[in-house]
Amino acid sequence: MSSNNIKELSIQVNLNGLSFCILNRSSNTIEFLNTIEFINKLTPFDVLNRLKTELSANSRFFETFEAVNVIHQNELSTLVPKDLYDENQKANYLKFNAKILKTDFITQDELDINHSVNVYIPYVNINNYIFETFGEFTYKHSATVLIETILPKVDSNSETEVFVHVNPFMIEVLVVEKGELQLFNVFEYHSKEDFIYYILFVFEQLSLDVESTKVHLSGNIEKNDPLYQLLYTYIRHIEIMEGHFSYKRSEAVKNEHFHHHFLILNSF
Repeated sequence: MSSNNIKELSIQVNLNGLSFCILNRSSNTIEFLNTIEFINKLTPFDVLNRLKTELSANSRFFETFEAVNVIHQNELSTLVPKDLYDENQKANYLKFNAKILKTDFITQDELDINHSVNVYIPYVNINNYIFETFGEFTYKHSATVLIETILPKVDSNSETEVFVHVNPFMIEVLVVEKGELQLFNVFEYHSKEDFIYYILFVFEQLSLDVESTKVHLSGNIEKNDPLYQLLYTYIRHIEIMEGHFSYKRSEAVKNEHFHHHFLILNSF
């Protein structure tokens, strides 16, 4: 591969959709960025078929990539303090907040930033196919990417702040106080009433003040969206995280809202 054309591919996998991003490392330019949302939540088997279709239908994916990253985005994860972590107890950690099968493959990401281990179930069929297609690759859970991205940006002297990453039918919520992670949770929603209920539930559980606590939004949301408007009805300080990326944009992605792709853009 030419040293002035080193490229990296990231693929975000969710049962509600797929995202793809190509970064030209040599020119620090995002050359390709695309999200496909499914009308209904699919099975991992059906998601794999959609992935195969996308990868085979677009010549951009036939290029040579220096590195390939996969983000597994699901609710099948839990954080464990590193000091308490036992490799042999992975299934026990997960079974309290996820329905797991004996046949499920369970893995983990180590998060040095807050001395924790993220235990989760990846989509093994997706991993197998990516390996067959591209060879060696790396993969992480979406919670890992969000925590590793957001915690360094928070002032260690700051008051409690809430970060909500919005996906179709799912939100990932982080609560950070003085640079320390207080909560990470995932909620599935099917209406705007569900959406606001879960966020207010987090506020209630942690005794947060809706008049003073800041909420930072990323992902699939805009200021004119019903979800944003409803949130502003109940919570005074909300803002969309534009994400100050150092990447340049190619012509193909110049009109993309980068905060929509917050997760995948932070996977490199």
